[in-house]
Amino acid sequence: MGEITPELLLHGYSVGIFPMAEHRDDPEIFWVDPRFRGIIPLDGFHLSRSLRRAMRRSSWQITTDRDFAGVVDGCADRDDTWINAEIRVLYIDLFRAGHAHSLEVWDDGALVGGVYGVVLGSGFFGESMFSRRTNASKIALACLVDRLNRCGFTLFDTQFITPHLASLGGVEISRAEYHAKLAHARRLRADFNAVPDATPQEVVQRMTQMS
Repeated sequence: MGEITPELLLHGYSVGIFPMAEHRDDPEIFWVDPRFRGIIPLDGFHLSRSLRRAMRRSSWQITTDRDFAGVVDGCADRDDTWINAEIRVLYIDLFRAGHAHSLEVWDDGALVGGVYGVVLGSGFFGESMFSRRTNASKIALACLVDRLNRCGFTLFDTQFITPHLASLGGVEISRAEYHAKLAHARRLRADFNAVPDATPQEVVQRMTQMS
């Protein structure tokens, strides 16, 4: 395909497609338009008893947009990754332009987990997450869902469904249903930075009260 710019990347999200590479060393990028799409319903996050207990006992710090590049690099730090050098630069450019965001999990100053994605209207398009401690990615997602709810988002796109995401409430919907949700999300506006960062204890308390 031709050169992908941050503007073209945003347009791709607006019509329901996203870019990937076969692996980190492959310079070619291709667009993906899944027949079935993964989402986490913002009113359907599954907070298991064990995750609640882990969050109540956690001493980890949750931040947003403190180390976007570090989260991208953490997501790419695995044997098999679709994040090549060009994709890394594109998303960092989107972050600098205010169209992408990250949520970080810190343990005594060390980045141990996180998730990043793109914002368009009231949709958050999750790109990838990583974990260097047990439960770090689960806590990151719980805190992200809490933030999306408090900031007025209507769609949390996870692209695909994995067993890990399914265990947290992720579901698979048809392309047509996804496009309807995308159209609705594009008509509304949400602000990822509208609320302060929350501790795992604050998040689990809110989610428990809502369930």
